[in-house]
Amino acid sequence: MEHKLPELPYAYNALEPYIDERTMKIHHTKHHQAYINNLNLALEKYPKLFKFDVHSLISNLPRLPGNIRNAVRNSGGGHSNHSLFWKIMRPAQRASRPEGLLKKVLSNNFGSFDSFREKFSQTALARFGSGWAWLSVTGSELVIEDTENQDSPLSRKRIPILGLDVWEHAYYLKYQNRRADYIEAWWNIVNWDQVEINLRSALK
Repeated sequence: MEHKLPELPYAYNALEPYIDERTMKIHHTKHHQAYINNLNLALEKYPKLFKFDVHSLISNLPRLPGNIRNAVRNSGGGHSNHSLFWKIMRPAQRASRPEGLLKKVLSNNFGSFDSFREKFSQTALARFGSGWAWLSVTGSELVIEDTENQDSPLSRKRIPILGLDVWEHAYYLKYQNRRADYIEAWWNIVNWDQVEINLRSALK
């Protein structure tokens, strides 16, 4: 089956004032939809590949036909990355900090949540040009990393559980060139419950 645009788990204005309604609507219905359209177009050449979900495709790029590999890397990566991104955000809540297993694992890997947050923010800010910052699982450890464009940790055999889009289309209407302000604001809307679910799934 063709890949479809997933519905958001909240309204377009639900993340305000941290991410504005207009940005969310354009980001979801224009940018994400374009990645899906281009992915489907590439896969039409090899219809049997439609049976694989996008995360499987991204995880196995070397096995794909060479003439569509780059399109799947870019457009499939955009679809995969954004599908995770929407889920790990929610309307702001008073206690925006991880609990449970996630809190323990972050402390074990980075010393404390505050240390993790600082390192993740620095990675997102330092990403030159368009790309993403990630918290990924590799084996039993967590790593903070970044990727260019729409590349995914899945292509590195790592499982992303938290990702921040630092393409300008994710923040420019509200923050212009102030990426640091966007990153700082984004911490208010992280859905730590979903990140914990992602962590437990990745560790299985």
